[in-house]
Amino acid sequence: MFGVNFIKFDSMNYVIHFKNGKTKKEGRGLSFFYFAPNSSIVSIPMESKDFQFIFNETTKDYQEISIQGQITFKVKDPKQLAEVLDFTVDGGKNYLKDDHDKIQQRIINEAQTASAGVIQQLTLKESLRQLQKIETQILESVQNSKTVAMLGLEILSVNVLRVSPNPEMARALEAQTREALQKEADQAIYERRNFAVEQERTIKESELNTEIAIEEKQKQIAQKQMETEVVKQENEQKLKEMDMTSNISLEDQKQKLISLKVENEKKEADAKEYVLNASLRPYKELDWKTLMAINTNGIDPKNNIALAFRELAENAGKIGNLNISPDLLDSMLNSKTK
Repeated sequence: MFGVNFIKFDSMNYVIHFKNGKTKKEGRGLSFFYFAPNSSIVSIPMESKDFQFIFNETTKDYQEISIQGQITFKVKDPKQLAEVLDFTVDGGKNYLKDDHDKIQQRIINEAQTASAGVIQQLTLKESLRQLQKIETQILESVQNSKTVAMLGLEILSVNVLRVSPNPEMARALEAQTREALQKEADQAIYERRNFAVEQERTIKESELNTEIAIEEKQKQIAQKQMETEVVKQENEQKLKEMDMTSNISLEDQKQKLISLKVENEKKEADAKEYVLNASLRPYKELDWKTLMAINTNGIDPKNNIALAFRELAENAGKIGNLNISPDLLDSMLNSKTK
């Protein structure tokens, strides 16, 4: 009515009310009456916004790739943004211009410039493997961009969701990857087999070393037994030698004892012989007849008869005839023995 209107904004909008070209009021979530002929209202959305992007870039080795991602931003300084772009709304809160769409395009331009600088330093395989590096460098580049600072924006995040080559290169890479995987699998099988062979060889070497150690130990034991046996035989030989020496010494002592005994007996016999010779020396010159006559005690009559016959035999030349009958001889012998 008469150009006076009422308008209300929520808290996610920063509102600036210009009256006659001067700031009348500003802030978030304002509601007020205004006179339309001399007023203009600027509404800047303060919520964070996301948008998708797809960039086609060329790698260091001249391969085309596609980068897909998402950027999240919000308005940090609405007054600064209002100085650069037009966010004027009408009474129905409709923007009079489409400058709000320019924010997204300017951020995309900065992000694409950053991504091109990153990708041109990487090969195709590096680009496919280093998403985190690409993402970090794009984020840092956009955050430090003069354009973003001039717009009063804050870049909250940059997410690189996918880096993909063109279809032909993708198929070639798949084939190469399959071949590499197959080669790795073959190498793994070879290494497992080689490891098994090596393990078997190690086990056999260990068994052989064990057998060698056992044989060496048995050899040492046998050598020790031989040495023990030699020592035993040497000790036995020494004992035998000592026993033989003892026996020889004993035999020598026995020999000496026998010699001494023989010598003593010889001396005793010589002494007896001397005594006997001394005692018989007076009778040595006597006739046996005299000796027989002297020794009358204890003489057997038979011996006397024998001596008588001997005497007769010695004087047989002087005797003519001598008759001795058996009866006479028997009576003589019997009478003497009674």
